Amino acid sequence: MSRTDRADRVIGAPPAAVYRALLERESLEVWLPPDGMRGTIERWDPRPGGGFRMVLTYLAPSGSPGKTSDATDVVDVEFADLVPAQRVVQRAVFEADDPSYAGTMTMTWHLEEVADGTRVTVTAADVPPGIDRAAHEAGIASSLAHLAAHVERTG
Repeated sequence: MSRTDRADRVIGAPPAAVYRALLERESLEVWLPPDGMRGTIERWDPRPGGGFRMVLTYLAPSGSPGKTSDATDVVDVEFADLVPAQRVVQRAVFEADDPSYAGTMTMTWHLEEVADGTRVTVTAADVPPGIDRAAHEAGIASSLAHLAAHVERTG
C-alpha cells in the first residue's frame, strides 16, 4: 500500500525566488538537509529528465540511523517535471541494502502565490515503508523552515 506524507509553509518571498532556490545547486546544499544533517551534491543536471545525487550525512549519528551507511543517506533524484514558479516534481531513490527503503518516492513541490509570499506544499507519494512517517514529516518541515530562512535572507 502506498503512503503519502505532506507538509506546507508560507515563505515570505515571491514564487520565482522560491523556485530558483529549488533549482540552484548551492542553495539546495544549504537548505534541503533537515536538522541534524548536512548535504553534498555529487551530480547536478537541472532539467526535466536530469537530476542530482545528494549525500546526506548525519552530524551526530547514534544507533546507525543511515539508510546507505551508518552515518549517511544517499539519494538519486530525477527532475520529472519543472514548471517555473509553480511546481517541481522529483523522483527520489535511496541507495540502501534494506528492502524497506526500496522504490521510487515522488516529491512534488507546489508553489502558490499568497498575500504573504508563497505557500510551498510538499507532497511525498509512494514513501518507502522503512521511512518513519513522523520523522519524515518532521524532516520535510525542517527542510521547509531552512528553505524559508534561505530565501527570505537571500531574496
